Amino acid sequence: MKNSQTFPFPILFLIIFIIACTPPKKAEYAGWFPFQPNEDFSESVIDASGWLDAPAGKHGFLQINGDDLQFEDGTPVKFWGVNISSGRPFSDQSTVDQWVNQLAKYGVNGVRFHKFTRHAFQESESTVLREEKYASFDYFNQALREKGIYYGWSHIYGHKVMPADSASLLNYREIASLEYPWSHLNGTTSSLINFAPDLQDLSIRLTEGMLEHHNPLTGLRYADDPALAFIELQNEDNIFWGAIGRSLEQAPTYRALLCEQFSTWLMEKYKNEEAWKAAWGKNTIPEGESLAKQNVFPNPNHGLFSSEYEAAFQEKRPIQRHILDKMTFLYEKQNEFYERFVAAIRATGYRGVIVGSCWQAGTGISHYYNLHADYQAGMIDRHNYWGGGTGHRLVPGKVKTTPMLSRPGSGLLSTGMQQVIDRPFSLSEWMSLIPNQWVAEAVPIIGIYGMGLQDWDASFHFGSDHPEFTETIHTPGVYNVNSPTQLTFYPAISRMIYRNDIQESEVISTRNVHVPSLTDGKLGFYETVEQGYDDKYITGDVPAEIMAAGKVAVAFTDTFKETVHPEIPNLWNQEEKWVKSVTGQLYWNYAEEGYFTANTPAFKAVVGFAADQNHDLDDVQITVKNPFATVLVTALEKDRNLQNSQSILITTIARAANTGMRYNEDYSELLEVGEAPILLEPVLVDITLKREGTPTVNILDHVGRRTGKTLPIDNGVISINGVETQAIYYEIEY
Repeated sequence: MKNSQTFPFPILFLIIFIIACTPPKKAEYAGWFPFQPNEDFSESVIDASGWLDAPAGKHGFLQINGDDLQFEDGTPVKFWGVNISSGRPFSDQSTVDQWVNQLAKYGVNGVRFHKFTRHAFQESESTVLREEKYASFDYFNQALREKGIYYGWSHIYGHKVMPADSASLLNYREIASLEYPWSHLNGTTSSLINFAPDLQDLSIRLTEGMLEHHNPLTGLRYADDPALAFIELQNEDNIFWGAIGRSLEQAPTYRALLCEQFSTWLMEKYKNEEAWKAAWGKNTIPEGESLAKQNVFPNPNHGLFSSEYEAAFQEKRPIQRHILDKMTFLYEKQNEFYERFVAAIRATGYRGVIVGSCWQAGTGISHYYNLHADYQAGMIDRHNYWGGGTGHRLVPGKVKTTPMLSRPGSGLLSTGMQQVIDRPFSLSEWMSLIPNQWVAEAVPIIGIYGMGLQDWDASFHFGSDHPEFTETIHTPGVYNVNSPTQLTFYPAISRMIYRNDIQESEVISTRNVHVPSLTDGKLGFYETVEQGYDDKYITGDVPAEIMAAGKVAVAFTDTFKETVHPEIPNLWNQEEKWVKSVTGQLYWNYAEEGYFTANTPAFKAVVGFAADQNHDLDDVQITVKNPFATVLVTALEKDRNLQNSQSILITTIARAANTGMRYNEDYSELLEVGEAPILLEPVLVDITLKREGTPTVNILDHVGRRTGKTLPIDNGVISINGVETQAIYYEIEY
């Protein structure tokens, strides 16, 4: 018998301890590699800063030209931008310099400074910013304009009242003590501002003062600064907003003011109490309300108005007169506010674009009244979000797992159903939210279908809160542009937009809205809004799926016109579940989870669930082997295409996760958030080039610099194995 050896107990214990404490690794994380964006802004293949038209403002003020944006000298423009929020516009100079360099490198030509003024108020005054804050703000704006990056102000998200405001308000205490479901709006003028002139005066005085401020670095008042592309009157607010009811309960002085205004409006319309009661009918006037007492309450809540609109449609009856009167009155009050505010801004000499607000108002009549109020103020602007999990922060919990690719026109893209035929359209806040697995679908959808086919004029991704890539995919919030499934697409998508690679569609579907007919409840078509929290999806008689075929728009008409849904069987096969664009460049297949392709002379794309299919895109063939991935092929020169470009960029992105991030089996629940570093799923793809010549294929690092490593080409085929290269970018160099 052989002698046995005894294993030292301390080592055995250590091995058992390590095994017990090591979390199980999901099989699909095998081969994933760490994201390493070690940026020093040295020479980079992906650098798009040379595509920016510097300095910003050189062409004069931004103007509205029908449904397009152009500068005063006639130069057209589209904005591919980001949001920078809260106190960050007042960052120190070194932070600003890094931020501006990153934005320019990734092709960003616009910044929406958002909800920033309350971070710079005087100690007790809400209409004046502190001088030291102005110094930082002035530097940020000057640094942006030098790079060719325009800026806009979304400076008011509920105007926070301060003690010095008390003398000018009907009831300062009521406003200062207001509580909202969202704490950041507590003590603000949100919702009530839309009918209360004293509250409006605060925002107007603040904005006038900012426009009169002289930036010593530019030598200009902001009112005279053409790099200030737009001013938004208020963020995510309107008189139909659902939270207004709770605000009015807490502010009886302002509730009485609104009732007085409505009672006066009703008396002017009906002339006497009897005619008013006869028009409204029995059981529609709460006990104790009368025109004589001036206490008739218009109940401004789009939820009420949407329910009545939908019920009337289902029951095939007219909308009740009291509901119609309330909506019409509120619409007129909204217009009065916007007209006052716009006139005050114009009086300073500012000539740029103005945005009313960016928030829709339910379904049907109230929605179109609100859209028309924004239309009269200036550019149409909207917000939307998709995916996500539990709240604004990344925490364990339920996950919305549906990809937008599974339904053309859904999610973020459906926001364009609010585009108006003779106004520019902007999506100034959007994001596909983690921990949804498929966030890499979003930037291509917005860039290719929104800014391209639908001819949107501006995009401001929400939000860029850091001047570098973040160490995890969350910040700890879920709104993070600076992550590898968002910002890494920008070098390709920004070039695609500025070069106009995607041909814009003609309008193939128009929904006609005659505003005077809304007073009688006549819309001419039916549609609904499916809304969660920040996420919205519009569909109805004109199905959102046709947005994958061509441009869809609203027309505010001079007379009432019925809306006819276009038949497009040659573009949309509902049985086989595919949609082709009217331009012939785009194809969306949603038979299963969904994917789409883009095929232009200078830009190719395969996005989504397209594994093991040969996508023949004329001079390039792409065969993706991942179940889900995005592959973009882009000519890097402004005036070249894929047949004559000396340098071509390949972008390959699939999924990303924090180290140690864990889900349940079907990814419907996040179990653990994980930590740094970020892990990237490697993309495996074959790309066949149908072009003369034998180029070099350079493997780039994660910020687009050549690594000195190359890939072979076999009979025109580039076989990319991300497990081996641990790369997301590749350069084809001729």
